[in-house]
Amino acid sequence: MSEYIEYLQEAFELFGPITARKMFGGYGIYHNGLMFALVAEDTLYLKADAKNLGYFEKEGLGPFEYNKSGKLTKMSYYLAPDEVMDDREQAAIWAHRSFEAALRSQALKNKPNRKK
Repeated sequence: MSEYIEYLQEAFELFGPITARKMFGGYGIYHNGLMFALVAEDTLYLKADAKNLGYFEKEGLGPFEYNKSGKLTKMSYYLAPDEVMDDREQAAIWAHRSFEAALRSQALKNKPNRKK
């Protein structure tokens, strides 16, 4: 595991324990078994949705993008602000927002389809 991932465990100490799993050349960052962040090329991205996206936009932070079969694909993970690395209280605030977005996303996936 990279030193960067070890550092994230310290940065998110006030938020709670995190684990990392290798994926697609980077890492998925999990709390209580739910992915709320990802790391690509030692850069942290946090889960975003309609409820917390404004925080990222206010800071001018863009989405994680990758090239898939010649097409640029955006994911619902946005660049984490620099303060996450320097301030554990801010790291906990941002982590909570992103974990809540992950919980909402999971709830939508688990919601049964209702026919009218």
